[in-house]
Amino acid sequence: MRTVKTTAQATAAALTALLGAGAAAVAAGRLAGEAGLRPRPGRPLPTEPKLTVHTATADRVTLTRALASLRPGVYGLAGEDGRHASVGRVLEAEAHKADTVVRELLDGAGEFKPGAHAQLTPQVYTGTPRTALGLDYEDVEIAGLPGALPAWFVPAARATWVIAAHGLGTTREHALVLMDFLHRQQFPVLDLAYRGDPGAPAAEGGLSRFGADEWQDLESAVRWAVRHGARRVVLLGWSTGASMALRVAARSEHRDRIAGLVLDSPVLSWQYALEGLARARRTPGFVLPLAVRAAEGRAGLPKERVDRAADPQALRVPVFLAQSEDDALAPYPLARAFARSRPDLIVTHTVDKAPHSAAWNRDPTTYEEALRRFLTPLM
Repeated sequence: MRTVKTTAQATAAALTALLGAGAAAVAAGRLAGEAGLRPRPGRPLPTEPKLTVHTATADRVTLTRALASLRPGVYGLAGEDGRHASVGRVLEAEAHKADTVVRELLDGAGEFKPGAHAQLTPQVYTGTPRTALGLDYEDVEIAGLPGALPAWFVPAARATWVIAAHGLGTTREHALVLMDFLHRQQFPVLDLAYRGDPGAPAAEGGLSRFGADEWQDLESAVRWAVRHGARRVVLLGWSTGASMALRVAARSEHRDRIAGLVLDSPVLSWQYALEGLARARRTPGFVLPLAVRAAEGRAGLPKERVDRAADPQALRVPVFLAQSEDDALAPYPLARAFARSRPDLIVTHTVDKAPHSAAWNRDPTTYEEALRRFLTPLM
């Protein structure tokens, strides 16, 4: 009798432990899913490691040695307390300790003290078009479904406008990396802050829907541009901003005015992006499917693995597609398949050693020349 009782107790204990572990896994999945739906605009993504600033002078900064700090190109350096600088190339010839890297400090000298923690970000500039680049601009308000949406308008001579939408981990300040280039090409630029951004109405429930709702704000920007003189528009988007551009191109009441799309690191599958964000937060692999399902239920996201808006057969205008082979949130194979399915319309610009939304940062000169060739027929 004692043996039977002991066995029953052991079985009950094992079942309780199993149920407890299952409940813990479900809770962890919900937490990871919720975190993925609440990106912080203007804060680097969790895919970027935290680096320690060892020294900073007027034109040099010494950082922890890591794959991130060794990346070629130009990046923003964002501190935990909101401090910001911009860094350039790695200075290989500079003397430094084996566990550090020395890079050019292009702007923000004196912002960082030894021991400060910071992350690299594709958002190089802060401020406005005037304070960051010396460009005249207007603050405008666009009537959107969630309320008034702030935007910067940089006027220029052409009747074809560029409308920009940033993506995950950035704000409308990200578009400043291309603002001067576009101004030199004489494109008027409308740079949008959409729901959930600083100064814009909050997203419903405070949740990002990876462009599934936010595209309507970009559509409002297209409507505003047409009413204010745009004969044609080119939609420029990074990350989820690129997903928004795809939706607008397919659904806009002004589809006939859309001349082309510039898609940088497009999130063609929000599920892959969500998994990447959860993985970056060290979510265990077995919990990732639970995180995806939790996000589907929490935000009412569609369950298709690849977004319907990313159907290449629906494209009707030329596309410039920029993508990094090392993107942790927008997988390169997905972008490559997307491009190969429409070689008649899609021009690709592929880079390596760049994180999400950082194809320009990898090599600005080469990127801008490729983009210039794409835009020339659309002027």
